[in-house]
Amino acid sequence: MTTPLLSVQDLSVAFRQDGRETLAVDRVSFEIAAGETLAIVGESGSGKSVSALSVVKLLPYPAAHHPSGRVLFKGRDLLAADDAALRKVRGNEITMVFQEPMTSLNPLHTIERQIGEILKLHKGLGDTAARARTIELLTEVGIVDPESRLGAYPHQLSGGQRQRVMIAMALANEPDLLIADEPTTALDVTVQAQILKLLKDLQARHGMAILFITHDLGIVERFADRVCVMTGGRVVEAGPTRDVFAAPKHDYTRHLLAAAPRGEPPAADATAPVVMAADDLKVWFPIRRGLMRRTVGHVKAVDGISVAVRAGQTLGIVGESGSGKTTLGLALLRLIGSRGRIAFLGRPIDGLKSAEMRPLRRDIQVVFQDPFGSLSPRMSVADIVGEGLEIHARDVTAAERERRVVAALEEVGLDPAVRFRYPHEFSGGQRQRIAIARAMVLSPKFVMLDEPTSALDMSVQAQVVDLLRALQEKHGLAYLFISHDLKVVKALANDLVVMRAGKVVEAGPAAEVFAAPREAYTRALLAAAFRLEADGRGVATG
Repeated sequence: MTTPLLSVQDLSVAFRQDGRETLAVDRVSFEIAAGETLAIVGESGSGKSVSALSVVKLLPYPAAHHPSGRVLFKGRDLLAADDAALRKVRGNEITMVFQEPMTSLNPLHTIERQIGEILKLHKGLGDTAARARTIELLTEVGIVDPESRLGAYPHQLSGGQRQRVMIAMALANEPDLLIADEPTTALDVTVQAQILKLLKDLQARHGMAILFITHDLGIVERFADRVCVMTGGRVVEAGPTRDVFAAPKHDYTRHLLAAAPRGEPPAADATAPVVMAADDLKVWFPIRRGLMRRTVGHVKAVDGISVAVRAGQTLGIVGESGSGKTTLGLALLRLIGSRGRIAFLGRPIDGLKSAEMRPLRRDIQVVFQDPFGSLSPRMSVADIVGEGLEIHARDVTAAERERRVVAALEEVGLDPAVRFRYPHEFSGGQRQRIAIARAMVLSPKFVMLDEPTSALDMSVQAQVVDLLRALQEKHGLAYLFISHDLKVVKALANDLVVMRAGKVVEAGPAAEVFAAPREAYTRALLAAAFRLEADGRGVATG
């Protein structure tokens, strides 16, 4: 047998805090050959990401340590390597794509500078060559009109676009091993397919190995050569992907394969009051060029859209990354400027100032796409979830506030005992549940859910969908549900709006749109999401 490129042997990872030690990974072993793809799957908190971060020693040492194990890369134990040796490996021979791009990209640097810095440091390229290679990389990962994006900052890109920039940075040096931690989490289904094809093409061209961390078993089935299934910090099943999917041996593997959002949204009631509505809503961002920074045009992120969300019902907003989905939601919540009429419970709010909007914030809540970026690292879970009560329900006693925090955490499937811990101590999926609890604790009337299940594994997705439906039915909540995961949208949405380039492509009752889409773009999205055969009359591009 040939020597594997990477061999992880009997790896354990423990975390020390307040004199206690918690074992997060327990004697995990796996190997990856050059040119091979190994996927590690499991629920949030199973130890997937911790195992991957251990490969290049990116855990918070000395709080983290390894009671046992070796990580052999090209025969050398990286766990025993010094910082100088690791610096030569990181970003050059081994690169990573992290789960949350907004926390990985420097908010003060342009996209060109961040990618160019890697090319200059590791490849020795000059400014002109680095710029040309940056444009080439952005094109490869599906960024439209990359030249216009070179001067953009991370906050000016959609979540999916930021993730594609991260992938471009990771691929810049043509590494021997790419560790991809949920690399397609923030991407719509058509761009997922493009990115996965890109990774496969680069892998075939350069013999690159890929360690793929994901909760999306559909991607694993199509993408990985072999798979390891983890739970509770241990590998419970491993083998060729085809064999594991065809005949899973472990009960946990069978549980994962059977997990998926199911059910239907509560029945629509045409007589229910309209909670949130917009008429001819526009959000245009100026394009400024030249020495005087004159406006030469506009990016029409939302261009004349009208929507209405009724009590007890869900309006699903779908479309590719950059289509304007999140911008539409932020405009409805008056978190960004817009033109057009916006009404909440029949009251016009488009002209209200910030102070006038403040009393309405209790009834209008949001769950953002990136849970780590929206949770304060300096606050405990109890403080994060309870902060809204302190601001909007000052008459509530401390004991009642504590009771509500506990109840909210239980509703989203978290042990209330964790409320004294901090966000960095949780997995991505657990952080998303904390964000949902923070929104729900105030019993709002309208909730914007921006990709609320994107960071969650399949079984937790199903739990969250069931939770959202139950809360909606109990309290008559109105949801604006933004997602690229059409399977989740199908289980939740009464009505559906399909967006592209800031405009509505198709809209109507969700059941009708899913059953008989009229537009080629909608058919392409559904084909990618449900692995149907496209009819060839239209192709989605990202």
